[in-house]
Amino acid sequence: MTGVARPAARRLRTGLGLLLVVATAFAHAQDWPSRPLRFIVPAGPGSSLDVIARLSADRLRETLGQPLVIDNRPAAGGTVGTAACASAAPDGHTMVLGFNGPVALAPFLYSKLPYDPARDLAPVVATTTAPNLLAVHADLPVRSVADLVAWARAQPGRFTYASVGNASASHLSMELFLSMAGIGAVHSPYNGAPPAAASLAQGETHAGFAAPTALLPHLKSGRVRAIAVTTRARHPGFPDLPTVAEGGLAGFEAVLWNGVLVPAGTPTAVIGRLNSEFNRVLALPDTRARLSAAGLDAAGGSPAAFAALIRAEVQRWSPLLRQLSLRLD
Repeated sequence: MTGVARPAARRLRTGLGLLLVVATAFAHAQDWPSRPLRFIVPAGPGSSLDVIARLSADRLRETLGQPLVIDNRPAAGGTVGTAACASAAPDGHTMVLGFNGPVALAPFLYSKLPYDPARDLAPVVATTTAPNLLAVHADLPVRSVADLVAWARAQPGRFTYASVGNASASHLSMELFLSMAGIGAVHSPYNGAPPAAASLAQGETHAGFAAPTALLPHLKSGRVRAIAVTTRARHPGFPDLPTVAEGGLAGFEAVLWNGVLVPAGTPTAVIGRLNSEFNRVLALPDTRARLSAAGLDAAGGSPAAFAALIRAEVQRWSPLLRQLSLRLD
């Protein structure tokens, strides 16, 4: 074989090899899903994440032809469930409904995190966004952000707040609030949103940030009072609630988000199919109405858009985390 022919032969072999890889991946995608899918929810039943997962599962099984088995793992601020997905086989049969804490913030909070979100997980689609609500126990003489700050300053060492767990968005939102307001408080982390909201309703804690889903029953019962939302502008679902920024902490913003991720290495074609299916479900009027009733805004979009959201959150929160020197292990 001549010197000119050898490079051409190598290029041909390389090209055939790439075609074989693509063909194999396509074949696997065509066979997918071949068994029930495991949908890990790193939060407990009744949480906003659980609502999203079960609503999606009911609609996805119709077109995927396989059931989605909900696997609730409410522990360690969502890192246990997220780690379970990160270590699963990248065959498209395991996914996790990730959120701010375990996906964007955990690397800054744990020195021995058993996974690297950027390396071990692949974004599929953002599912919803939502404001946190700043709420207080109904007996507290507080009806605004200014009232809460004044009350805390007048009673140093007494203020306690609930969160849905260490490193959760509700925990970090309050840490940001305390830092900007120049006040202190005792943190009471709970294993998920429902018990955190219940503690507030029962007067075990004075205040807390939480997703609307868990707070709505207590707001309706009158045992909890919402005083602000954490979005940049007033939220259409709560038009009468001022923002925390309006209450005197200019620039405050802390939006909840979540989305589907799969183990890194999952075939691109499978990620594309999952993305398409979730976008279809999120666009259904009934889905959007049910999410809105739970205080959630349907999101959607491409895997690249979700990846960009995660990167933006890392850039937004990492300076605060370094400043506060928060460590959870």
